[in-house]
Amino acid sequence: MADQTGEIRKLTTLVEVSQALSGTLNLKAALHRALEILEAHHDVVRGAVTLLNEETKELYVEAASGLTTDGHRARSRLGEGITGRVIESGKQVVVPQVSREPLLNRTASRADASTRELSFVCVPIILNRKPVGALSVDLRFKRDRDYDRTVRFLRVIASMIAHALKVHRLVEAERRRLLDENIHLRQELKERYDFSNIIGNSGPMRLVYEQVAQVARTNTTVLIRGESGTGKELIANAIHYSSPRAKKPFIKISCAALPETLIESELFGYEKGAFTGAQSRKKGRFEMAEGGTLFLDEVGDLNPATQIKLLRVIQEREFERLGGAETIRANVRLIAATNKDLEKAIADGSFREDLYYRLNVFSIFVPRLSERKPDVMLLADHFLEKYALEHGKKIRRISTPAIDMLMSYHWPGNVRELENTIERAVLVCDGNVVHSHHLPPTLQTAEASGTTMSASLKEAVDAYEKDLIQDALKTTRGNCVKAAKLLQTTERIINYKIRSHGVDATRFRR
Repeated sequence: MADQTGEIRKLTTLVEVSQALSGTLNLKAALHRALEILEAHHDVVRGAVTLLNEETKELYVEAASGLTTDGHRARSRLGEGITGRVIESGKQVVVPQVSREPLLNRTASRADASTRELSFVCVPIILNRKPVGALSVDLRFKRDRDYDRTVRFLRVIASMIAHALKVHRLVEAERRRLLDENIHLRQELKERYDFSNIIGNSGPMRLVYEQVAQVARTNTTVLIRGESGTGKELIANAIHYSSPRAKKPFIKISCAALPETLIESELFGYEKGAFTGAQSRKKGRFEMAEGGTLFLDEVGDLNPATQIKLLRVIQEREFERLGGAETIRANVRLIAATNKDLEKAIADGSFREDLYYRLNVFSIFVPRLSERKPDVMLLADHFLEKYALEHGKKIRRISTPAIDMLMSYHWPGNVRELENTIERAVLVCDGNVVHSHHLPPTLQTAEASGTTMSASLKEAVDAYEKDLIQDALKTTRGNCVKAAKLLQTTERIINYKIRSHGVDATRFRR
């Protein structure tokens, strides 16, 4: 009957230890709880889990019960002492009577409160067929104790500890990988969106750079204004990643892209049961951006009801989730952007004047591309390099006639239209130079260029021929002989064509 009771107690202990080891990712706390369970049910006076640092080969106490402070802090080398030998050999050690074993130095690691005779058992913790630690216990001495059964029982406990250790190491490795990846991605974002990397050196853009530098290191609310496609989001990114909040979240939301019925729940979140389909609590963008920056794109499209709630968040720095009563504090920097005339919207009653003044603390006007013509070629070259690499093309430059077309176009779609134009040109280009015929038809029509010229077939062929000759002369720096070889014709024909088309070859020799 006593044996049956003992076996039930062991099974109960195994269940409790298993729950302790699997119930938390805190390894030290889980091991300490497992030792407490052994103390409570199995005559364990003191216990310790000692692990091996595989790099330094040093042994350290990961968790202990009943040890002095010095015992917790004790460090030893592999092979030193009984525990060190157990870990080195992978074989258990049983000392039925501690008082008769001179190798056990009890004074450094154990309290002197108990003067009763003790038994010592130490079993290895095996992971991937290698000893990585040891479980050691002091038991109250019993003459009739079956040490073989005790060892088997403790080896099962050690096996469970090994499994918990394996899970802990996998979790730690994944955590470190994610942390390293997070740091790497944040650095990439910072480098990508650093305002010094924004393309353009025209006067209007230099003013934008100055404004970004002035406001980035503050917590001031910023309103970015400009036409669609001018790069307002890029400016918002530059402000965030140049600010003290750069390591915190940068959350974006387009107020125009979401229906009026969803925008409020997206911004402020909602509680379970707030409306049909709300099956669980959801955080809003303000909560997701805690400590960082929230970018409200197309803020001029917010409906009046949401404008009132946004105004309260800006003023009071707090809000409630949809369907909730809990007030949530908001430590968020706000950057808003719009392509609308907000002053006109205020006049016609579609935008609140008080919200406008709260948002319009520091305004940045992003110029149209037509107002920054010196930047067109800088941007075109940047996009050419980007998409040539992306699509695996070896395109080196843009021809002079194509440059003239890019410079003469008025770009109603701004930088976004220019980017799309260059990507298309890269895709259709079958050589290493982008020519004018690779550009979209919109850049080649009378309506797009602002001219009323109607070219005949001969005029169109002559224009294309002139483009090729000018491009060849540019490549050869005005050398007609080399240009003829490049175009697979004779020098005499090239000279004839140069004269007939009125091309000045000398201007390419600079």
